[in-house]
Amino acid sequence: MLTYLKNIIDEQQRTLKKYTKMVDQINELETIFKKYTDEDLRAKTAEFKEQLAEGKTIDDIKFEAFAVVREASKRVLGMRHFDVQLIGGLVLLEGNIAEMATGEGKTLVASLPSYVRALEGKGVHVITVNEYLARRDSEFIGQIHSFLGLTVGLNVPQISPEDKAAAYQADITYGVGNEFGFDFLRDNMVQQPSQKVQRPYHFAILDEADSVLIDEARTPLIVAGKTQVSQELHYVCAQLVKRFKEEEHYLFDPETKSVSLTDAGIDRIEACFGVGNLYELEHQMLYHYVLQGLRAAIMLKRDVDYIVRDGKVELVDQFTGRILEGRSYSDGLHQAIEAKEGLTVTEENKTQASVTIQNYYRMYPMVSGMTGTAKTEEKEFRDVYGMHVIPIPPNKPRQREDMTDRVYATHEQKYEAIAEEVARIHETKQPVLIGTTTIAQSEEVASYLDKKGLTYQLLNAKSEEQEAQLISLAGQKGQITIATNMAGRGTDILLGEGVKELGGLYVLGTERHESRRIDNQLKGRSGRQGDPGRSQFFVSIEDEIVKRFARDEMEKLQKGMKTDDTGLILNQNPVAFMDRVQRICEGFNYSSREYTLKLDDVVNQQRTIIYKLRDQLLVKEEVFPYVKEMAEEAIEKVYNDHITEDLLPEEWRLDELQHDLTMIYGNYIQLKDRYQEDYELQDDLKAQLTVYLEELEAFMQADEKMTQWLKSYTVMALDREWVSHLEAMSHLKEGIGLRRYGQDDPMRLYEKEGLQIFIGTRHKIHKAAIRQLTQFMQAVENQKQKQ
Repeated sequence: MLTYLKNIIDEQQRTLKKYTKMVDQINELETIFKKYTDEDLRAKTAEFKEQLAEGKTIDDIKFEAFAVVREASKRVLGMRHFDVQLIGGLVLLEGNIAEMATGEGKTLVASLPSYVRALEGKGVHVITVNEYLARRDSEFIGQIHSFLGLTVGLNVPQISPEDKAAAYQADITYGVGNEFGFDFLRDNMVQQPSQKVQRPYHFAILDEADSVLIDEARTPLIVAGKTQVSQELHYVCAQLVKRFKEEEHYLFDPETKSVSLTDAGIDRIEACFGVGNLYELEHQMLYHYVLQGLRAAIMLKRDVDYIVRDGKVELVDQFTGRILEGRSYSDGLHQAIEAKEGLTVTEENKTQASVTIQNYYRMYPMVSGMTGTAKTEEKEFRDVYGMHVIPIPPNKPRQREDMTDRVYATHEQKYEAIAEEVARIHETKQPVLIGTTTIAQSEEVASYLDKKGLTYQLLNAKSEEQEAQLISLAGQKGQITIATNMAGRGTDILLGEGVKELGGLYVLGTERHESRRIDNQLKGRSGRQGDPGRSQFFVSIEDEIVKRFARDEMEKLQKGMKTDDTGLILNQNPVAFMDRVQRICEGFNYSSREYTLKLDDVVNQQRTIIYKLRDQLLVKEEVFPYVKEMAEEAIEKVYNDHITEDLLPEEWRLDELQHDLTMIYGNYIQLKDRYQEDYELQDDLKAQLTVYLEELEAFMQADEKMTQWLKSYTVMALDREWVSHLEAMSHLKEGIGLRRYGQDDPMRLYEKEGLQIFIGTRHKIHKAAIRQLTQFMQAVENQKQKQ
């Protein structure tokens, strides 16, 4: 173990030494560019572009380019990049993650690689976790880029398509991570190529990369459309599941947060609705509504997973504690919560397009990132995104003191101890930042402080801008701030006058998060840029993370537990126990993200095929080759559906085959009364299809509008069937987990059955497109005959 750790340290030192030598070369250029006029400095941009056009590489110009950006920053912002910030910039330029502590100026670091990669003229995306930070960074750091002659764009929600397109055409585009992903999905839903806003991906820099690539990676990006729902059925299901008892009517797994019905539960539903077999196809919708009602009742908690405000259910981001504006659960779950809360049931969201965070960012040829905490997830960054985590030393040595966790026996004793500690610290006027994991917990902490008569600032679902302003004041003397662990992330907390002498900012954690990274981020709010500081976590063995992942171990621990009169556990090394529980949780979440990615990899292959076909239909001027292929595949599918090897010619149901052919090809294909052999039937179909295609081609050539109309309808048919396909894949995914109780591998079955569904979807697209084309052609010919 010691040898392993020594090898890691040696490798880090070698890497750092390599970058330090590069920084020395950049520093040598500083005296040269210091003498340049503003015009001379700006002219370097055109010079670099010319060098790249002539065959030089990014590596050839990076030292000069970094020195130019540093000089421009000094002149425009009055800020000079530290050497460690140059190292961070070099790490990003190579497509890796720079792990830099809070307060080390990551925003300024991004100015270096974003400028260099933008010189290639293909666009750079600088991605932040919220709109406030995106606007702030584009306006602040954007000044450097503009001074050097590059254009800067801002991509945030609710701006017009024209403004979005302009933002993406800029050399450097700042924006919110999810919005880039949603734009990708929306671009693959347009009816004209000119309506697209994005251009091909090139290079992305992710601020708070762990938040974007890890924390948000369990939730796919979904663009949904509205569809009608049965309000009454949602209300009835909500009332029914309220009377259900755990173990008797349903089973709940707190670790995976999944619910399933027991035989008794199924019997109760069948009796209530008067149905014979809940699992029959005709009752699939009822089963789905009941299951969603049960999930809403058991899995999702008010003021934890969502809040009710102004008669509406608003979702809470589990990692930031912020309200997810405009977001809702899909597939009827949101409506089930509304019914549970007795609210008006809104229209249901039906998935029209979706992509996971992982598969979205893997479309970029190169992605890099910055964060204060990434080393704990290095394997995932490397395996999923091909990124290495490079720790960057702080500009000044860290002085923060991280105290050992205090572990209490009960929730109440923990909160009592927190209130006592805050009151004690407050007497000295040292500022305290209390980090909680949920909104409900922040309110609970506040109630305990109220009993002590303490005045505090509670950040509870505020806007991002207000949040940043309030967090920035948390370092003032005598200030007590309660916030979710992630509130105001990306905002520096500056210490007020005299606070350093009091020991700096005191960060107090109230519960272990599901990830050590989030806890480390909370600790990192204190002790920035060599400031003094202190962190202390108060936890209990009744905390949510313990209940979910170590309930049995908790009960064993309680049996031999010794505490003092405040409830502090004195024996059995409870901190090691909490560490173990947190690692179990991290392992589960990693497996969950891995499973989600594997499932989406299947859909991603299908998505790539559909989107490529869609683009070809929109862009290509000549679409008849695609129509010909669709017509040939459609007739082959209809033939194979009816003419099988086990049937003799006299057993063929030619009337049924004719019916299906007429549905697609109208009167253009007519069967004989009888065929002696299957090759006779095949030859006849082939000959008639050839005539049909010749007439179709002539028809399209005679009418210029026909090609455009064909494109539009085929794309509409494709979109409609793709939505149905996503719904079918969603239902397959919902039930595939149950297969693990059999002998089959659920993942293999999902791939196999998903492929069959996709093949069926392609056939439906072909049939629908050809059917509509035939009907249009016949209608035009009928009109001519009448004239």
